[in-house]
Amino acid sequence: MIIRIMGEGQWDLDDSHMEALNRLDAAVEDAVQAGDEVQFSQGMAALLHAVRTEGTRLEDDSLEDSDLILPPSDATMEEVRALLGDEGLVPD
Repeated sequence: MIIRIMGEGQWDLDDSHMEALNRLDAAVEDAVQAGDEVQFSQGMAALLHAVRTEGTRLEDDSLEDSDLILPPSDATMEEVRALLGDEGLVPD
C-alpha cells in the first residue's frame, strides 16, 4: 500500500501493518471526537511515526498513486476533523 503524508512524501507499507494503523487511527479519531488536544497530538505523532518507520520511503520523483493520504505532522485538530471520513483517516 502506498501512503502519502502530505508535505513529506510517500511510503510503501506492507498490508500486514494495516491493523496497527487502524488502531492508531481510531485513537486519533477518538481524540478528535473528545476535543482532546494532547491525545490528538500524541495519536497523530504515533500514526505518522508508524508509517515512517514501518514503510519504505519512495523517491521524491516517484509517480505512484497513493492508496491513502494522511495529513501533515503539523495539522490541527480542526484540519483533521475536516478530513475524517466515516472510516477515519485509515479505512478498514
